[in-house]
Amino acid sequence: MIYPELVHDLLGSKSLKIIQRDDLFKLSLDAILLSDFVRVNPRTKKIIDLGSGLGPIPLLLTEKTKAKIIGLEINPEQCLLSQKSVVINNLSEQIEIIQDDIRVVHSRFEPSSFDLAVCNPPFHKFGEGAIVSDNPTLKAARHEQTIDFLTLAIQAKRLLRTKGAFTFVHRAARLDEIFVILDNLGYAVKRMRFVHSKKKQNALMVLIEATAGGQKGDLKVLPPLVVHDEKGNYTKQLKKILMIETGDVNDQTF
Repeated sequence: MIYPELVHDLLGSKSLKIIQRDDLFKLSLDAILLSDFVRVNPRTKKIIDLGSGLGPIPLLLTEKTKAKIIGLEINPEQCLLSQKSVVINNLSEQIEIIQDDIRVVHSRFEPSSFDLAVCNPPFHKFGEGAIVSDNPTLKAARHEQTIDFLTLAIQAKRLLRTKGAFTFVHRAARLDEIFVILDNLGYAVKRMRFVHSKKKQNALMVLIEATAGGQKGDLKVLPPLVVHDEKGNYTKQLKKILMIETGDVNDQTF
């Protein structure tokens, strides 16, 4: 079956577009929340997105920074669509999408050559958690089939300059494991934000910024982000991130 390429408005932006296909892993709320959480400063000159998918994070980050952005994606079809999205948004001078494997990316780039590494990784250990899809692209996006968080954190550390930031989103339930890995690798966790489906429910996700080295002990925990109100509609704080001004949007958007 041949799936058509569909051009959609990119939520989280007023003007950007993204190209998607129904058989590939689509734009996720996680990616938009991560892009909103990412912090850049005048020293941020070079960014890498590890496991870029269809490229929503590089696209959204162009509205925060003029830094050079590399999107790294192993899947050739997703890589191609991401490259097309860069072109239709006239961002080829700022974004470069590369097809490569995160596990060997250190052989392509010089050590300590990035100021910021961003990642929306697979959340589930392979064979655990959510139902495993028969679609290989969806399977790889959701489960640690070919790469785990430890490997991602190691590769990010190799690429980052001292005190460069590793910013990512993950399942809140794996926070203890994540903290151990980051500590063992010499990261210092600087910022966190928990994401809740509803106000009175436990956190589902956590957004984390950690630096490659630097002083530990000054962690800032931001106010929680609540996705749904009691009626099941998106909250005002989420609509602001999604750039939605009117109307209700539900989970069927993603």
